[in-house]
Parts: sequence; C-alpha cells; structure tokens
Amino acid sequence: MGSYDVSDESPERRFRTLFISDVHLGARGSQADLLLDFLRYHDADTIYLVGDIVDGWALKSSWHWPQSHNDLVQKLLRKARKGAKIIYIPGNHDEFLRNYYGTHFGGIDVVENTVHTGVDGKRYLVIHGDIFDLVVQNARWLAHLGDKAYDFAIQMNRLVNFFRRLFKVPYWSLSQWAKQKVKNAVNYIGAFEQALAAEARRHEADGVICGHIHYAVIRDENGIRYMNCGDWVESCTALVEHDDGHFEIITWADHLQKPEAVPQVAARAA
Repeated sequence: MGSYDVSDESPERRFRTLFISDVHLGARGSQADLLLDFLRYHDADTIYLVGDIVDGWALKSSWHWPQSHNDLVQKLLRKARKGAKIIYIPGNHDEFLRNYYGTHFGGIDVVENTVHTGVDGKRYLVIHGDIFDLVVQNARWLAHLGDKAYDFAIQMNRLVNFFRRLFKVPYWSLSQWAKQKVKNAVNYIGAFEQALAAEARRHEADGVICGHIHYAVIRDENGIRYMNCGDWVESCTALVEHDDGHFEIITWADHLQKPEAVPQVAARAA
C-alpha cells in the first residue's frame, strides 16, 4: 500500500461519505499510521468520526502520543480546511468531548449523534453505540478491566502477525477470530446489533451506523440496515458510501497487500 504513486493532494479514490471509528489515539495498540496511509489515498465530501477517535482512558493511564498520532490529527484538520465536512460523535473513550456538544473547532463539528441521509433518501442514525453496552454503563470497573485484557490480546496479535509477515501470510486478527468463535461474544454482538436497530427504529430511521464493538459488518436486522465501521486497532476498517449510494466496508489491515473490499453483508458465527 505504501508504495502507491499517488500524491497526498490527489487521492486515488473519492467517496460521497466516509465513516471511521475506534482509532484510539493515545493507546499503544492504535494503528494511526495505517489510517494515515488510508487517508492519503481516500477522500470524501463528508467524514464522520464515529467515536473513540482519542483514547482518554489510555492517556490517563500512561501518556503515549507518537508523531503518527499527531500527523493523523493534522491530516483530518487539513481535510476540513480543504472543504470536507467533518462530524465528530464522541464515544466512551473520548467522553471528555461530550462536554462540547454543539461546538465547532478547526472545521470539525462535535455532536451527540446525527442522522445521515443517503443518496436514495434513506435515513441512518449515526451514533457510537456505547450507551447500549450494559457493561460500560453499569460496571465501568469491569469495562476498564476488559480494556486491559483487550490490550494484551492486541499485543499477542502483533506477535502472531509479525511471524505471519515473515512467511508472507496475510494479516489475521486473533480477537476477531475469538469474537466469531466464542458463544458469549457472539451473543453480545447480536444483542448489541438488536439494541442499535431498535434505537434507529425509535428515531424513525432506516438504518444505523455505529462503532464501539470493533466488529465491522453490514447486515439487515429486522428491516433495519445495521452498519458498524469496525476499528483501527486490529482490523483497520472503514465504512464508505459511494456516489451511487451503496455502502461498502474497506479493510486496510495488511500493509503488504493492496486493500480489498470485504463482503457487504458478513455472516455472523452460529
């Protein structure tokens, strides 16, 4: 990917809308360099930052802010200056920004949630999704403990993929595999999807676009289109809306290969 001959000012692909979530800037697991690489070759008229872009939890624990994290922030601000509409919807890890709903800084609007209207006129509720996570809402200590366990899994994931790269084997996500195989995780994902679909219905929307659980997918949930952006810690995925109105999840996880689009509707593990 990094060897593409495409200038920073002339991205290779342009979309109507780009949705990015769960970058976790400030956490050691954040792959900000890959997102920066992705944004060099992709642009959009409107960019939604769907929560957990900055990881305040990690920064409180241990300050970590390498140059790539600063470069990514500058890249987004530069896109805003060049005319992109950027909307920031804070999540639980960047909840400190929830004190600034309705503000506008550097060309970026901070809102609690919003409704995106597609080319075909369909309405999509855009929300991070943590308010529908009972662990985050009712047992914050357990959420923080789970966050530490997740960090450990990410470190193991990096070790596994280091050896996979040596043997020219594609990127593989340990935690994504676990989410599909462990029944409790599958049930949790299913319950989360149903709760978000119900919230979209309450807003009289046709669908919902969210993040939070680091599981990118596009699927129908009882007549509601459920779309999750994924994350930029392990899977490195973004949700895009093309000019003709169709949505797609793009993965940018393996820097040894060109990006490939994942299927629009991903099957959930049984």
